[in-house]
Amino acid sequence: MIDKKKLYSTAVKAETAVLVAVSTQKQPAEKTREYLDELAFLATTLGVETIKTFTQNLERADIRTYTGKGKLEEILTFVTATPVDMIIYDDDLTPSQVRNLEAVFKDIKVIDRSLLILDIFAMRAQTAQSKLQVELAQYQYMYPRLTRLWTHLSRQSGVGVGMRGPGETELETDRRIVKDRIAFLKEKLEKVDRQSTTRRKERDRLVRVAIVGYTNVGKSTLMRGLSKADVFAENRLFATVDSTVRKVNMENIPFLLTDTVGFIRKLPTTLIESFKSTLDEVREADILLHVVDISHPSFEEHLDVVNKTLEEIGAANKPSILVFNKIDLYKPTYNDDDPEEEPAPSQESTLAQLKKSYIAEKADQVVFISAEKKENIEELRNTLFALVKEKHFSIYPNWLDLGYTAVQTEE
Repeated sequence: MIDKKKLYSTAVKAETAVLVAVSTQKQPAEKTREYLDELAFLATTLGVETIKTFTQNLERADIRTYTGKGKLEEILTFVTATPVDMIIYDDDLTPSQVRNLEAVFKDIKVIDRSLLILDIFAMRAQTAQSKLQVELAQYQYMYPRLTRLWTHLSRQSGVGVGMRGPGETELETDRRIVKDRIAFLKEKLEKVDRQSTTRRKERDRLVRVAIVGYTNVGKSTLMRGLSKADVFAENRLFATVDSTVRKVNMENIPFLLTDTVGFIRKLPTTLIESFKSTLDEVREADILLHVVDISHPSFEEHLDVVNKTLEEIGAANKPSILVFNKIDLYKPTYNDDDPEEEPAPSQESTLAQLKKSYIAEKADQVVFISAEKKENIEELRNTLFALVKEKHFSIYPNWLDLGYTAVQTEE
């Protein structure tokens, strides 16, 4: 008997991709491999399977085709023999580079890192404000690329990665209409931003704590643990792009805890501009919880990326706690050539070593935790509460005289 399920499968075939990056003097080969791993993770977040990566050492990326002629032919040979849906480049491509590459690869989609991130934001946006912000960023990205998008969209069905744009109809008209759409979105966002500012002002008399950090470091998991609220969290880059605010009480002192969008290397400028109001939650916070995934081999670079972004938005000098998360996954490095090397230490001794290491000197307030395993959370609570209490009593110096007592309340 014939199995009809095999004949009429309704499963959606995952899109496939090859990744391309260039190593330069500013970005050595080791960093390039790490960036490609992150790019593959970004692709996986959208359900795209990476089947091959290509890298090339150049003094600088080729202004015409990003890679050199030989590497371009190598990529073309591979995608001709092994059909793929898209080619994803780890850096932003200029409009002319995209046109040249699409002329070479014909019907294969050509995607750069920014468009991939924009696609994830489009998929993750839930609120009306974040949807407007993403749409504005998409149009700003597309505006200088309209010529190639007209031909690009005419060959595509309008679905899949790189196709979550605002729609084909508007883009096929002309630059004036797209420019008008950008102006309209900016005006609409300004109104929403004013409403958000009003709401934040209404909360001004409460201490505000913002959780910041690189994407996928466990911010939402920590938010859920500290506020005991049902906050979405998963092992995906940009699991949330909307700010989530919860009211928390510690020893009868209330404060607001905000989970914010994660940062990432090479974050599109259009997204930073469009998400200005969301980043205002960080800029106007009283205290920052800067979460770092200490188990990641490049956690120090992630820390620097976030600090640089905080400087750019004017939020670098706020009272903060540096929270090194995922200590349960942290593995100290050892010298494999030393036969007398000590075996891996216990979790307790690892934590003790971390507290004595140079890592603990990266900020005035440093705490090592595992948000997932709820390890050392009490120390973080105590450290955070000390800062919240100090700020709270600067706002309400007569809080205790008004009849409030320091009794532990349900959070």
